[in-house]
Amino acid sequence: MTRAAYVIPVLAVIGFGLLSAIFIVDEREKALVLQFGQVLSVKENPGLSFRIPIVQEIVRYDDRILPLDTQPLEVTPLDDRRLVVDAFARWRIKDSVQFRRAVGTSGVGGAEPRLERILNAQLREVLGGVTSGTVLSADRAALMNQIRDGARGEAEALGVEIIDVRIKRADLPEQNLAATFERMRAERQREAADEIARGKEAAQKVRAQADRTVVELTSEARKQSEIIRGEADALRNSIFADAFGRNPEFFAFYRSLSAYEKSLRGENSTLVIAPDSEFFDYLKSDTVQR
Repeated sequence: MTRAAYVIPVLAVIGFGLLSAIFIVDEREKALVLQFGQVLSVKENPGLSFRIPIVQEIVRYDDRILPLDTQPLEVTPLDDRRLVVDAFARWRIKDSVQFRRAVGTSGVGGAEPRLERILNAQLREVLGGVTSGTVLSADRAALMNQIRDGARGEAEALGVEIIDVRIKRADLPEQNLAATFERMRAERQREAADEIARGKEAAQKVRAQADRTVVELTSEARKQSEIIRGEADALRNSIFADAFGRNPEFFAFYRSLSAYEKSLRGENSTLVIAPDSEFFDYLKSDTVQR
Protein backbone atom coordinates (compact mmCIF):
# COMPACT_ATOMS: atom_id res chain seq x y z
CA MET A 1 0.00 0.00 0.00
CA THR A 2 1.15 3.51 -0.73
CA ARG A 3 1.67 6.24 1.84
CA ALA A 4 -1.48 8.07 0.63
CA ALA A 5 -3.54 5.09 1.62
CA TYR A 6 -2.45 5.64 5.24
CA VAL A 7 -2.58 9.42 5.20
CA ILE A 8 -6.18 9.74 4.09
CA PRO A 9 -7.71 7.66 6.95
CA VAL A 10 -5.48 9.42 9.45
CA LEU A 11 -6.58 12.80 8.19
CA ALA A 12 -10.22 11.68 8.28
CA VAL A 13 -9.84 10.56 11.89
CA ILE A 14 -8.13 13.82 12.80
CA GLY A 15 -10.84 15.82 11.02
CA PHE A 16 -13.60 13.91 12.76
CA GLY A 17 -11.87 14.43 16.09
CA LEU A 18 -11.56 18.16 15.49
CA LEU A 19 -15.23 18.42 14.53
CA SER A 20 -16.23 16.42 17.61
CA ALA A 21 -14.12 18.71 19.80
CA ILE A 22 -15.92 21.85 18.60
CA PHE A 23 -19.39 22.75 19.92
CA ILE A 24 -21.49 25.90 19.71
CA VAL A 25 -23.16 27.54 22.68
CA ASP A 26 -26.39 29.28 21.69
CA GLU A 27 -27.27 32.62 23.27
CA ARG A 28 -30.52 31.09 24.60
CA GLU A 29 -28.80 28.32 26.57
CA LYS A 30 -26.09 27.36 29.02
CA ALA A 31 -23.76 24.43 28.52
CA LEU A 32 -22.01 22.21 31.06
CA VAL A 33 -18.85 20.37 30.18
CA LEU A 34 -18.87 17.04 32.03
CA GLN A 35 -15.89 14.72 32.41
CA PHE A 36 -16.74 11.27 33.68
CA GLY A 37 -20.05 12.63 35.04
CA GLN A 38 -18.46 15.50 36.97
CA VAL A 39 -18.96 19.15 36.02
CA LEU A 40 -15.70 20.44 34.62
CA SER A 41 -16.78 23.91 33.40
CA VAL A 42 -19.79 26.06 32.56
CA LYS A 43 -20.15 27.78 29.19
CA GLU A 44 -22.54 30.72 29.46
CA ASN A 45 -21.21 33.01 26.74
CA PRO A 46 -22.48 32.27 23.23
CA GLY A 47 -19.95 31.17 20.60
CA LEU A 48 -17.55 28.34 19.78
CA SER A 49 -16.04 26.18 22.51
CA PHE A 50 -13.90 23.07 22.63
CA ARG A 51 -13.96 19.77 24.46
CA ILE A 52 -12.09 16.51 24.51
CA PRO A 53 -14.09 14.07 22.41
CA ILE A 54 -15.34 10.89 24.06
CA VAL A 55 -13.89 11.90 27.43
CA GLN A 56 -15.96 15.04 27.91
CA GLU A 57 -19.75 15.38 27.49
CA ILE A 58 -21.82 18.50 26.79
CA VAL A 59 -25.15 19.06 28.60
CA ARG A 60 -27.29 21.99 27.52
CA TYR A 61 -29.92 23.83 29.58
CA ASP A 62 -32.35 26.47 28.42
CA ASP A 63 -31.36 29.89 29.78
CA ARG A 64 -34.74 31.52 29.02
CA ILE A 65 -37.67 32.07 31.36
CA LEU A 66 -39.72 28.86 31.39
CA PRO A 67 -43.44 28.35 32.13
CA LEU A 68 -44.84 26.02 34.77
CA ASP A 69 -48.57 25.28 34.65
CA THR A 70 -49.75 23.42 37.74
CA GLN A 71 -52.72 21.15 38.09
CA PRO A 72 -55.81 22.68 39.78
CA LEU A 73 -55.37 22.47 43.54
CA GLU A 74 -58.07 22.43 46.21
CA VAL A 75 -57.30 24.64 49.21
CA THR A 76 -59.27 25.48 52.35
CA PRO A 77 -59.08 29.13 53.52
CA LEU A 78 -59.74 30.27 57.09
CA ASP A 79 -63.52 30.41 56.61
CA ASP A 80 -63.59 26.69 55.59
CA ARG A 81 -64.93 27.63 52.16
CA ARG A 82 -63.03 25.33 49.83
CA LEU A 83 -61.63 26.73 46.60
CA VAL A 84 -60.13 25.14 43.51
CA VAL A 85 -57.08 27.24 42.61
CA ASP A 86 -55.39 27.11 39.22
CA ALA A 87 -51.96 28.80 39.27
CA PHE A 88 -48.89 29.07 37.07
CA ALA A 89 -45.28 30.19 37.56
CA ARG A 90 -42.40 31.56 35.53
CA TRP A 91 -38.89 30.32 36.37
CA ARG A 92 -35.37 30.07 35.02
CA ILE A 93 -32.22 28.09 35.71
CA LYS A 94 -30.01 30.34 37.82
CA ASP A 95 -27.17 28.00 38.79
CA SER A 96 -26.50 25.32 36.17
CA VAL A 97 -24.12 23.35 38.38
CA GLN A 98 -26.54 23.26 41.31
CA PHE A 99 -29.37 22.41 38.93
CA ARG A 100 -27.37 19.46 37.57
CA ARG A 101 -26.62 18.19 41.05
CA ALA A 102 -30.26 18.53 42.13
CA VAL A 103 -32.08 16.96 39.17
CA GLY A 104 -29.32 14.80 37.69
CA THR A 105 -29.88 13.63 34.15
CA SER A 106 -33.64 14.30 34.21
CA GLY A 107 -33.11 17.99 33.36
CA VAL A 108 -36.07 20.36 33.06
CA GLY A 109 -38.56 17.50 32.95
CA GLY A 110 -37.37 16.30 36.35
CA ALA A 111 -37.35 19.80 37.86
CA GLU A 112 -40.93 20.71 36.95
CA PRO A 113 -42.66 18.16 39.29
CA ARG A 114 -40.47 19.27 42.18
CA LEU A 115 -41.22 22.93 41.47
CA GLU A 116 -44.92 22.13 41.28
CA ARG A 117 -44.79 20.48 44.70
CA ILE A 118 -43.03 23.56 46.12
CA LEU A 119 -45.60 25.87 44.55
CA ASN A 120 -48.55 23.78 45.77
CA ALA A 121 -47.17 23.75 49.31
CA GLN A 122 -46.88 27.55 49.27
CA LEU A 123 -50.39 27.90 47.85
CA ARG A 124 -51.84 25.82 50.67
CA GLU A 125 -49.81 27.64 53.32
CA VAL A 126 -50.54 31.21 52.16
CA LEU A 127 -54.15 30.79 51.02
CA GLY A 128 -54.96 28.70 54.07
CA GLY A 129 -54.10 31.67 56.29
CA VAL A 130 -56.65 34.08 54.78
CA THR A 131 -60.38 34.06 54.06
CA SER A 132 -61.87 33.16 50.70
CA GLY A 133 -63.01 36.76 50.31
CA THR A 134 -59.38 37.90 50.40
CA VAL A 135 -58.44 35.34 47.76
CA LEU A 136 -61.20 36.61 45.48
CA SER A 137 -60.56 40.30 46.12
CA ALA A 138 -58.03 42.82 44.78
CA ASP A 139 -55.66 41.83 47.62
CA ARG A 140 -54.83 38.67 45.67
CA ALA A 141 -51.80 40.40 44.11
CA ALA A 142 -50.13 40.67 47.53
CA LEU A 143 -50.90 36.99 48.17
CA MET A 144 -49.27 35.98 44.88
CA ASN A 145 -46.13 37.93 45.78
CA GLN A 146 -46.06 36.17 49.14
CA ILE A 147 -46.39 32.78 47.44
CA ARG A 148 -43.61 33.70 45.00
CA ASP A 149 -41.23 34.76 47.78
CA GLY A 150 -41.86 31.59 49.77
CA ALA A 151 -41.41 29.33 46.73
CA ARG A 152 -38.30 31.25 45.65
CA GLY A 153 -36.49 30.38 48.88
CA GLU A 154 -37.16 26.64 48.51
CA ALA A 155 -36.39 26.61 44.79
CA GLU A 156 -32.85 27.89 45.36
CA ALA A 157 -31.90 24.36 46.44
CA LEU A 158 -32.66 23.28 42.86
CA GLY A 159 -30.51 26.04 41.39
CA VAL A 160 -33.53 27.79 39.86
CA GLU A 161 -35.17 31.19 40.40
CA ILE A 162 -38.93 31.70 40.62
CA ILE A 163 -39.63 34.83 38.57
CA ASP A 164 -43.36 35.18 39.12
CA VAL A 165 -46.43 33.34 40.40
CA ARG A 166 -49.96 34.05 39.26
CA ILE A 167 -53.38 32.65 40.16
CA LYS A 168 -55.36 32.16 36.96
CA ARG A 169 -58.64 31.37 38.68
CA ALA A 170 -60.06 30.47 42.07
CA ASP A 171 -63.47 28.78 41.93
CA LEU A 172 -65.68 26.74 44.18
CA PRO A 173 -65.69 22.95 43.74
CA GLU A 174 -68.43 21.66 41.45
CA GLN A 175 -70.27 19.94 44.30
CA ASN A 176 -70.48 23.20 46.24
CA LEU A 177 -71.56 25.49 43.41
CA ALA A 178 -75.29 24.65 43.56
CA ALA A 179 -75.48 25.10 47.35
CA THR A 180 -73.46 28.30 47.19
CA PHE A 181 -75.57 29.76 44.40
CA GLU A 182 -78.75 28.86 46.29
CA ARG A 183 -77.41 30.50 49.45
CA MET A 184 -76.41 33.59 47.49
CA ARG A 185 -79.83 33.71 45.81
CA ALA A 186 -81.60 33.45 49.19
CA GLU A 187 -79.37 36.17 50.61
CA ARG A 188 -80.08 38.48 47.66
CA GLN A 189 -83.81 37.78 47.91
CA ARG A 190 -83.74 38.63 51.60
CA GLU A 191 -81.87 41.85 50.90
CA ALA A 192 -84.35 42.68 48.12
CA ALA A 193 -87.29 42.04 50.45
CA ASP A 194 -85.72 44.30 53.08
CA GLU A 195 -85.17 47.04 50.51
CA ILE A 196 -88.75 46.72 49.24
CA ALA A 197 -90.11 46.90 52.79
CA ARG A 198 -87.99 49.96 53.55
CA GLY A 199 -89.10 51.52 50.28
CA LYS A 200 -92.77 50.91 51.05
CA GLU A 201 -92.31 52.36 54.52
CA ALA A 202 -90.61 55.46 53.11
CA ALA A 203 -93.31 55.78 50.44
CA GLN A 204 -96.03 55.54 53.08
CA LYS A 205 -94.35 58.28 55.12
CA VAL A 206 -94.03 60.51 52.07
CA ARG A 207 -97.63 59.83 51.07
CA ALA A 208 -98.91 60.57 54.58
CA GLN A 209 -96.87 63.76 54.72
CA ALA A 210 -98.20 64.77 51.29
CA ASP A 211 -101.80 64.09 52.35
CA ARG A 212 -101.28 66.11 55.50
CA THR A 213 -99.76 68.94 53.49
CA VAL A 214 -102.72 68.86 51.08
CA VAL A 215 -105.19 69.03 53.97
CA GLU A 216 -103.28 71.87 55.62
CA LEU A 217 -102.96 73.83 52.38
CA THR A 218 -106.63 73.25 51.50
CA SER A 219 -107.77 74.28 54.95
CA GLU A 220 -105.59 77.36 54.88
CA ALA A 221 -106.84 78.24 51.39
CA ARG A 222 -110.47 77.82 52.47
CA LYS A 223 -109.81 79.90 55.56
CA GLN A 224 -108.26 82.67 53.51
CA SER A 225 -111.07 82.49 50.93
CA GLU A 226 -113.71 82.73 53.63
CA ILE A 227 -111.91 85.67 55.19
CA ILE A 228 -111.65 87.40 51.82
CA ARG A 229 -115.27 86.59 50.97
CA GLY A 230 -116.39 87.88 54.34
CA GLU A 231 -114.38 91.05 53.94
CA ALA A 232 -115.79 91.51 50.41
CA ASP A 233 -119.35 90.96 51.64
CA ALA A 234 -118.77 93.40 54.44
CA LEU A 235 -117.35 95.95 52.00
CA ARG A 236 -120.28 95.38 49.65
CA ASN A 237 -122.82 95.75 52.42
CA SER A 238 -121.00 98.84 53.61
CA ILE A 239 -121.18 100.32 50.12
CA PHE A 240 -124.86 99.43 49.80
CA ALA A 241 -125.60 100.83 53.23
CA ASP A 242 -123.73 104.03 52.44
CA ALA A 243 -125.55 104.34 49.10
CA PHE A 244 -128.89 103.64 50.74
CA GLY A 245 -128.20 106.22 53.37
CA ARG A 246 -127.37 108.89 50.82
CA ASN A 247 -130.35 108.35 48.49
CA PRO A 248 -132.86 105.78 49.66
CA GLU A 249 -135.17 106.41 46.72
CA PHE A 250 -132.46 105.74 44.15
CA PHE A 251 -131.43 102.62 46.02
CA ALA A 252 -135.06 101.39 45.98
CA PHE A 253 -135.26 102.17 42.25
CA TYR A 254 -132.02 100.24 41.56
CA ARG A 255 -133.23 97.25 43.52
CA SER A 256 -136.55 97.28 41.62
CA LEU A 257 -134.77 97.34 38.27
CA SER A 258 -132.64 94.42 39.34
CA ALA A 259 -135.77 92.54 40.39
CA TYR A 260 -137.47 93.36 37.03
CA GLU A 261 -134.42 92.08 35.13
CA LYS A 262 -134.35 88.79 36.98
CA SER A 263 -138.15 88.26 36.90
CA LEU A 264 -138.94 89.25 33.33
CA ARG A 265 -136.09 87.28 31.72
CA GLY A 266 -137.11 84.88 28.93
CA GLU A 267 -139.73 84.83 26.19
CA ASN A 268 -142.60 83.47 28.26
CA SER A 269 -142.28 84.91 31.75
CA THR A 270 -145.46 84.68 33.76
CA LEU A 271 -145.96 86.44 37.09
CA VAL A 272 -149.00 86.01 39.32
CA ILE A 273 -149.05 89.29 41.28
CA ALA A 274 -151.84 91.63 42.31
CA PRO A 275 -152.03 94.65 39.98
CA ASP A 276 -151.74 97.07 42.86
CA SER A 277 -148.63 95.34 44.23
CA GLU A 278 -145.65 97.53 45.14
CA PHE A 279 -143.64 95.46 42.67
CA PHE A 280 -145.12 97.52 39.80
CA ASP A 281 -144.78 100.93 41.41
CA TYR A 282 -142.02 101.99 39.03
CA LEU A 283 -143.90 100.59 36.01
CA LYS A 284 -147.13 102.52 36.57
CA SER A 285 -145.82 106.04 35.98
CA ASP A 286 -142.64 107.81 35.07
CA THR A 287 -142.77 109.96 38.16
CA VAL A 288 -140.84 109.20 41.23
CA GLN A 289 -142.84 108.82 44.40
CA ARG A 290 -141.72 110.93 47.23
